Amino acid sequence: MLRKALASVPVSNMKFASVLVLLFFCSTFKKSQGKSKPKPGCEYPPSQWCRSLEIAIECGVQKQCLELNATRPNSAVPRVEVTLYYESLCPGCRVFLTQQLFPTWAMLHDIMEVKLVPYGNAQELPSGNSPFTCQHGEPECQSNMIEACILRSVGLYLAFPVIDCMESAANVLDAAQPCLQLHVPSMTWDSVTSCVKGELGFKLMHENALKTNALSPAKTHVPWVTINGEYTDDFQDNAMSSLFNLVCKMYKGGKPPACTGAQKKLDRSLC
Repeated sequence: MLRKALASVPVSNMKFASVLVLLFFCSTFKKSQGKSKPKPGCEYPPSQWCRSLEIAIECGVQKQCLELNATRPNSAVPRVEVTLYYESLCPGCRVFLTQQLFPTWAMLHDIMEVKLVPYGNAQELPSGNSPFTCQHGEPECQSNMIEACILRSVGLYLAFPVIDCMESAANVLDAAQPCLQLHVPSMTWDSVTSCVKGELGFKLMHENALKTNALSPAKTHVPWVTINGEYTDDFQDNAMSSLFNLVCKMYKGGKPPACTGAQKKLDRSLC
């Protein structure tokens, strides 16, 4: 087929034809290379697109990531640490996590660090097949453990969207598997159930019990929020009313545009 096509090309256009031949063989080579070692497509949610140059290239968002990096604050300045002690089926905890904590982290994750401790008002029993009891029953113990297992397995950056998805659903427990598949498709549900049903799940709950019981002052309710490891009534009230403003106020470095409302002209990519 290639020979016939070249035979019909006038001599004056042979230079152009030679270029076509070169492109043809380059294309064929790339395809053959691709067959032996397929390159993954963009299988990452938007929250992960700018985590690395490789992911940005795969997802075709290098320009957008460069624009995002242009507004990032000085990494040498300590981030504001926000720790939430909560239980997965507590209505107040769910409202705070989904309407205050997660949206604030989505906007300000460059200047804040979030720590999640799913345990709340649970009680650790000295013995028995179920060594924990939870305020909202066994389903809460199970969903607490699921969230703790996901946090341990993939870290907060990947786990937080899953937990927000679960806590936003009508049924937290039923939403766990589809939320995991949606936000962290690389993690199998079997690995979560192995953690929950094995020793690791109980170990994680014990660690969260120790963290919760070590609070000073001792918690009197959940959600219980500490800022940079400290609890005060003012911190709690301000976090409940506007965590976004509190984090912006507490950050010691140059405020990002999201905090100041200052406009920075960037060559935005639009669709």
